[in-house]
Amino acid sequence: MAKRSFSLSISEFVFLILFFFSATILGFSGGGFVVNFQKVGFSVLSSFQKGVNFVSAGITDFFASVNELRVLKEENIELKEKLKNYQFMQRSNVEIRKENERLKEQLNFSTSIEQKNFPASIIARNSDGLYSSITINKGSRSGIKKGMPVIAVQNGTVGLVGKIVTVGITTSLVMPLYDVKCSISGRIQNTRDIGLVGGSGEVDSPLQMKYIKKRVLPELNFGDIIVTSGESENYIKDIPIGTISKITVVDYDSSLNIEVTPIVDFSRLETVIVTDLKETNPSFKGGIR
Repeated sequence: MAKRSFSLSISEFVFLILFFFSATILGFSGGGFVVNFQKVGFSVLSSFQKGVNFVSAGITDFFASVNELRVLKEENIELKEKLKNYQFMQRSNVEIRKENERLKEQLNFSTSIEQKNFPASIIARNSDGLYSSITINKGSRSGIKKGMPVIAVQNGTVGLVGKIVTVGITTSLVMPLYDVKCSISGRIQNTRDIGLVGGSGEVDSPLQMKYIKKRVLPELNFGDIIVTSGESENYIKDIPIGTISKITVVDYDSSLNIEVTPIVDFSRLETVIVTDLKETNPSFKGGIR
């Protein structure tokens, strides 16, 4: 079979072009395509604007959050510094109040004793068993002399500390009660019996009181106060030394072995009062003689 060939003449081709062109013009003139393109264009444009606004808002919020976080961090650091300063000021105020209370307590006592005295602060201490000593910030320039007794006031309680053994120009050494070389004439306040009180060389160890006769045992009680006798004129009379904490009876000894806990807490001692037994206190207002 012979194949049929398809061909258009020039006039037919021109006719088809004009036909489709006319149809297109009629379609646009009817308004159908115009409305559709407007809707499509509006939807596309609206979606694009929404996307742009969403991204823009997100970026703005992100940078705002970053800036807010930075501000909060700076404020946090500033508040922490203020808190540290406040806590430091609080601690300082507490220390100042305590120091003022100690100084007031010391001043009140220093005016209540008839003997001339010199308030001083402890600047060093040596608790070695053989050479126990306490260094104070007053010396010969302030009127301190060798042999002067040293007392202290702690929490309203007066107690004996020791005596001056070495004097420098601006500092002095105190031999404390617990030193092995220390020996003080003490009196049991209740019974009025006299013995010698000495140290063992250790700051935390009790003192020892000797030469109290066994016959006194029934009259003694734990907690009885030992005071300075004042008989040797080396210390002010009736200054508390310590309290009886243990009594031991030894068969072959006619005296009791008495342990005495010092009135002064040496581990917390900060200030002392050096007394001059040979001169009168110009600020004396009545009290201990």
